[in-house]
Amino acid sequence: MFKRKMKPLVMTTVLATVLLLSACTSNTVNGNGGKSNNTPSTPKTENAAPETDNTESDKKIVVGFSQIGAESGWRDAETQSIKDTFGSDAQFELKFSDAQQKQENQIKAIRTFISQKVDAIALAPVVESGWETVLEEAKAANIPVFLLDRTVKVSDESLYTSFIGSDFILEGQNAAKTMMELLGEDKQVNIVELQGTVGASAANDRQQGFKEIVDANPNYKIIKSQSGDFTRAKGKEVMEAFLKSDGKNIQAVYAHNDDMALGAIQAIEEYGLKPGVDIFIVSVDGIKPAFEAIRDGKLNVTVECNPLLGPQLKQAILDYKDGKTLDKWIKSDEDVYFGQKAIDALPNRTY
Repeated sequence: MFKRKMKPLVMTTVLATVLLLSACTSNTVNGNGGKSNNTPSTPKTENAAPETDNTESDKKIVVGFSQIGAESGWRDAETQSIKDTFGSDAQFELKFSDAQQKQENQIKAIRTFISQKVDAIALAPVVESGWETVLEEAKAANIPVFLLDRTVKVSDESLYTSFIGSDFILEGQNAAKTMMELLGEDKQVNIVELQGTVGASAANDRQQGFKEIVDANPNYKIIKSQSGDFTRAKGKEVMEAFLKSDGKNIQAVYAHNDDMALGAIQAIEEYGLKPGVDIFIVSVDGIKPAFEAIRDGKLNVTVECNPLLGPQLKQAILDYKDGKTLDKWIKSDEDVYFGQKAIDALPNRTY
């Protein structure tokens, strides 16, 4: 009796053990029993890394930046500021495009950014007009656009989120006021103007601001004005033409940026005059070579235009992402430098 009663019990125990072992083996090999935290299956382990990478990639804020080009030291400093700011922050990924000073290249870059579904677009526009269509495309894709250092003319200002940069009209006004302050408002002064790129907001506004002050003083006259395209070589070329046609009647130069002023300095020296002495020179930007030229007595004034916009752009994007209300115009802090003030500031210039 005892033996007959034990047989079913033993067989049941053995069968249960076999089934249990079979179930465990099946889960381990096929990866269907991945609920255990202690021993993950092989396929689960292989899939874990890509899933983690995708999660990290999704967390990155992808920014597309369309830069005008590299026409000046100021522009190079702005580009480096953007690259340094976003390149040193793991939560961002920067996509950079150099337009080589062509609007069509910038429009192509923006459309590429839209197709890549970036989180934000930063644009330093080469000219003011012609952006309506591509900005409408960015808006339709729900991608915020931040303008850097130059504005655009559009019928609907909601097409861009914020403009980060300087007050170009004020820069022109400060250039004229400082010129009159140092030369004297009663002095008869003929001025030649080296304009920036035709159609650029910086050139338009710097011309407007300067002209507003000069037109109010009959002793000061702009006798010639031509584009030097914001480059040193072109600034030199235009200044050579001014000197050749009317060299004896020029008392002052107003350059829309320092690079053109530095080109003008070369032209004046080759003409046989002393820049900064025989001809007064005021320019805009505040790059380090301009401070060196002031130290050397060849440039009289530089009106600062801060190119280090990377940190402000980064903060604006983060604030936008957090749902904060942004100013339509985020202004940068700037000053006017001449004489000893410029010499004292030279060692601290980083661009």
